[in-house]
Amino acid sequence: MRRLLPRLRRRRWLVVGIAALITTIALLTGCFAVRTPTPVGHFTSAAAADRFLAAYDRAMADLPSADRTLDVRTSYGVVRLYHFAGAEPDADPLLLLPGRAAASPVWADNLPALLRLRSVYTIDLLGEPGMSIQQRPIETPTDHAQWLHEVLIELPEPAIHLVGLSIGGWTAMNLAVHRPEKVASVTLLDPVLVFADLSWQAILRSIPASVRWFPRSWRDDFASWTANGAPVEDVPVARMIEAGMQTYALKLSAPHRVTPEDLSGVGTPTLALLAGESRMHDTAEAAEVAERAVPEATVIVYPDASHAINGEYPDRIAADIATFLAASGP
Repeated sequence: MRRLLPRLRRRRWLVVGIAALITTIALLTGCFAVRTPTPVGHFTSAAAADRFLAAYDRAMADLPSADRTLDVRTSYGVVRLYHFAGAEPDADPLLLLPGRAAASPVWADNLPALLRLRSVYTIDLLGEPGMSIQQRPIETPTDHAQWLHEVLIELPEPAIHLVGLSIGGWTAMNLAVHRPEKVASVTLLDPVLVFADLSWQAILRSIPASVRWFPRSWRDDFASWTANGAPVEDVPVARMIEAGMQTYALKLSAPHRVTPEDLSGVGTPTLALLAGESRMHDTAEAAEVAERAVPEATVIVYPDASHAINGEYPDRIAADIATFLAASGP
């Protein structure tokens, strides 16, 4: 059984990264859902919501037990967070922002190591499948920043360290650009549309996978491509992500590439951990832009990492964050 655990863990991070990639690109290419008059994200039916929530609950079982569940009301909707008590209880906590459609369960592999650093919040992004409930259109980068800023203002701690994966990295940096008041630092895990454009190969191959009524096999074919031909195995968080893709209609504006001018104005300490084998973008270009546009940023490339970097290197990521936090403040 012990020998099986590393293999199962690798399968889990592989599928999580693949599914998050599919849904990220789906939104960016405009192929995810049919436009409806409803201006906010929603489950397509009560049965669809039940299906997703069952998968969500199963995936949440892989996380440590949260000591607090918070539903924070903002002017854009109600946002779900979970709090996990960790080391250094008086230190500013981490807030983990997941990739597209991944929600809090995507951090199952990371929480044990991160909780040895300090306490952690996870969040279900507003307007995504999850336990957050969108109630107002989110149409601009300012809107994306405002709802998250309102969440941070309601948290009791004086400052928060953001850790964002994929589109969660864009969300974190977008907040640092527009509403940085309570942001102590930003850690970006292979973020999309922050330092480089989306690759044309990923966009092209995502098109048949991004239409939710197409057969599952189309998404599996794309998933195999993103993993260089590796087989795709069923795991709880992957089933949750697929359920979200199938049952939830996204109504968010597509993220805009963060401009070099905006990046140059960011005064928040920034750590960028980039995946050397990411198929989302040109990693060399992303690293060069990060180093040039954000002079105070720490940029580290993991040469063998894919876009599923958070599950591939949880201990190394925690160690790099620990070093970064020690240098950047409380």
